[in-house]
Amino acid sequence: MVQLHVERTIAASSDRVFDWLVDPANLTAAPLFLKAGWRNESLPPGVGAVREVIAAGAWLREEITAYDPPRAYSYRVIKSFPAANHDGGTISLTPADLGTRVVWVSTYTIPARGGGKLIEVVTSPLFRSCFDAILAGCAKGLESQ
Repeated sequence: MVQLHVERTIAASSDRVFDWLVDPANLTAAPLFLKAGWRNESLPPGVGAVREVIAAGAWLREEITAYDPPRAYSYRVIKSFPAANHDGGTISLTPADLGTRVVWVSTYTIPARGGGKLIEVVTSPLFRSCFDAILAGCAKGLESQ
């Protein structure tokens, strides 16, 4: 099992940070995430909304499982290629002295048929880097305004 934990303080209000992070198009701030958006029949954003992400070598369909603006939202990968078992992810926001503290936690396993522990070792730093890049993109986009 892999548990990713990434944190960053962003010099912007929780409302603005939440709105930026919940927009799937902004996931492409990570170089490996090539395209992201709400699934056609999805009614964004909120519980039950579905987003899809095309990444270098991967595809993910995620469902929003909890939605509490501007404090937090949670999601779960419900389908992916390559296959993964996602226990869920949560992005939490709290006011901080210099803006908003963001904590992103996500837990997953790769089944044996998908490469198991070996692929977990490879994907863990890649996903951590992607999460860092998304938070950096949020900071860059909001702090310059």
